[in-house]
Amino acid sequence: MPISIETRFAFHLAAPTDILLQFEAAAIPEQTILSSDTDLDPDERCARVSAQHDIGERIWIRAQGECTVAYRARVDIERQVSNLEELSALPAHQLPGEAVEYLFDSRYCPADDFQSFVDAQFGDTAGGARIARMRDWIGENFTYVPGVSDSGTGAAQSFIARQGICRDYAHVLIALARASAIPARYVACYAPGVDPPDFHAVAEVFLADPATPAGGTWQLVDPTGMADPSQTVKIGVGRDAADVSFLTSFGPSDFRTSSVSVSQE
Repeated sequence: MPISIETRFAFHLAAPTDILLQFEAAAIPEQTILSSDTDLDPDERCARVSAQHDIGERIWIRAQGECTVAYRARVDIERQVSNLEELSALPAHQLPGEAVEYLFDSRYCPADDFQSFVDAQFGDTAGGARIARMRDWIGENFTYVPGVSDSGTGAAQSFIARQGICRDYAHVLIALARASAIPARYVACYAPGVDPPDFHAVAEVFLADPATPAGGTWQLVDPTGMADPSQTVKIGVGRDAADVSFLTSFGPSDFRTSSVSVSQE
């Protein structure tokens, strides 16, 4: 069944400023955009560029004063979702280049710092079973608390605090997976059932594809437990939140309001 999305946000720019936006559902094989409409005010000086791995698009704008963005879309999900526990990890030498880059530390996910913990806590598991155990461990030990983290909070701080929002949960899972030599990346997305309704974030891990010899498959994993992979609409992917923020300002900006509504028809 299609997923309906309505998003609106506004911000103010005191001086002419370059802004990079990424908020539209990505047109990719696993999801079909049935309809979409984007309104930008002001709409002058806009340019579209491909996002990371050609998953979605980013929009450059240069503006001043009050800016509003409104987006509506209907998306049909055609994603193959596998049982994590049944998927094995690929040997390092079989990983494709697109997956290898997601083994490295990134701004918010210092995987090297978690290797000792991963070995001690999850050492009796491997592959998808280990990812599932990590997902469940985060869900059981973390508390979802809006407002306790900010744009500078990384996986290490969230791990110590044992609380945060979807962004923080995803960063911790990504760091734990990479510490286990399993490629993991950050996914900005929309999903019904997210409470409070907002832009959502989940992790995606690269594991062996049982249907393709020596092949791999990216699998969505939400440690908050709110998003069903079969109903999750991807916006974009990256090493962590820095790569797929819905708004990146290259100058001072004042964010005013935001509303997101996602439902299954």
